[in-house]
This record gives sequence, structure tokens and C-alpha cells, in this order.
Amino acid sequence: MPKKPYADTRLAKYIDKRVMEMRPKKSQNEIAAEAGFVSVNMLSMVKAGSTKLPLDRVPTLARALECDPAYLLRLTLEQVVGDTAANAIVEIMGTPVTANERGWLQEIREASGHSDPRMTARSRAAIRAIFGQ
Repeated sequence: MPKKPYADTRLAKYIDKRVMEMRPKKSQNEIAAEAGFVSVNMLSMVKAGSTKLPLDRVPTLARALECDPAYLLRLTLEQVVGDTAANAIVEIMGTPVTANERGWLQEIREASGHSDPRMTARSRAAIRAIFGQ
């Protein structure tokens, strides 16, 4: 059995899930072609965890999967350079923020009157309560 060193990465799991969600709209081969993979098998290999996703494929794959490119970039960085290096990149460049997260930030800014509110125990608890934590 061939070794699949990236099978347990969040990226491989996300791509597998997203390809399944896209099935009613387009096939895996269509997604791979839209993403610009020379070989449609490349998407299968990334999804299975046999190989890493090349960073230059992130924007086109995000469009093909109809997902947020910043989220896909975060997952790809973890896989391509490892957690430690990905954390260093994020520390230097800042966390890629998804469109959904930008919506949350905008709502927080509007609700606070653009006052740059500090994270308090109460606000943290309120946010966690929204997500059942």
C-alpha cells in the first residue's frame, strides 16, 4: 500500500469533504480541470493525502471548490511548510482572514460603534456560547 503522508492533514480532509459537497454541481475531474491541474489525478492525490497541494494552485482550486481562498491558504500552509513554519508565516504576515470572518469583524465594529473593544471574559464567553462551547 502506498504511503499517504498527508492523509491526516486538515487540508486533505477539507478537500475530500468539499469535493463531495460539490458533486451535485460538478465532478472531481471538472474541479481539477478548473483548478488548472495538468493531470486530473493530482486532485485525487491531494485529496487522498499522497501529495501536497502546490501553493500556486490555491487561488484556482478555491474558485473551483467555491470556497474562501484565505481559508484554503491557511490549510495549505499547514500542509506545505508544517505547523511551526505556518505559524511563523502567520505571525509575520498576519492571519489570512476569510470572507465569513470579515463579516464577523464588521459586525463587531458596527455593534461597538467602532470603539476597538477589548476581549474580556464576558465577551469571550458570549462568543463561545454562540458556538455551544
